[in-house]
Amino acid sequence: MLNDFAYTAAETIRTAKPDFSPRAAIILGSGLGALAEQLEDATSISFSQLAGFPVSTVPGHAGELVLGKLSGVAVACLKGRAHFYEGYGAGVMTSAVRTLKLLGCELLFVTCAAGSLRAEVEAGSLVAITDHINLLPGTPLIGPNDDRFGPRFFSMANAYDAALRDILIASAAAQRIKLHEGVYLACPGPNFETAAEIRMMRTLGADLVGMSTVPEVISARHCGLRVVAVAVVTNLAEGMTPFALSHEQTLKYAALGAKDLIALIHVFIRRIAQALSTSTA
Repeated sequence: MLNDFAYTAAETIRTAKPDFSPRAAIILGSGLGALAEQLEDATSISFSQLAGFPVSTVPGHAGELVLGKLSGVAVACLKGRAHFYEGYGAGVMTSAVRTLKLLGCELLFVTCAAGSLRAEVEAGSLVAITDHINLLPGTPLIGPNDDRFGPRFFSMANAYDAALRDILIASAAAQRIKLHEGVYLACPGPNFETAAEIRMMRTLGADLVGMSTVPEVISARHCGLRVVAVAVVTNLAEGMTPFALSHEQTLKYAALGAKDLIALIHVFIRRIAQALSTSTA
């Protein structure tokens, strides 16, 4: 039996903001919700009012969909997300991502907070995600496939779109924002990793570790959304620092990195709107 939550949520959104067709969607991670407050002509809808949208139980995730214009471009902003460790399963964000596709979005900009596995990439740094390693117990696409959104089997090659990332890198350079690049590894959480696990992750080729992002990226690629992603580093991973890790630390350093990230997203959105217009002309 097909799940029509995405279609129901899309109709709710169209009723709340008629004739609004976002070109890009942005998912804002822990402590990064300030960008949504900068949208013009904004309409906010609680996740609790949208079928299939999970209500987060984590501080720093407001659980609102904000629709409006950012740098003159129509966008849909998810102010927060839910996570596998909250008990929703690997498909935690699938209906929300599919709703964004139904609304007309062409790309998904994912942000997250993450721990760094590289000593030179310190707290407050921004990292463009180039690829991921999934250590969650499963993927969002387990179970019957919904052919309306994508095929049963699909490629994850270029999951983090290289052409979009080139525009992102150019946008960062224009703002003189230092932007690292790296591979993100997703763990189930909610506990932070052990020092031994961090050593293993480095061996696997990871540069970042976190508890989100991968489920929505897989869901996005299944339904044909292009993806670009940036992590704000909130800490060096376990075993790399004498300080105990905490969610309070995550929120503190996410806020420090948010200023540069918000400036970067503004420039990127303007540039990508021009690129999309050129490609469809």
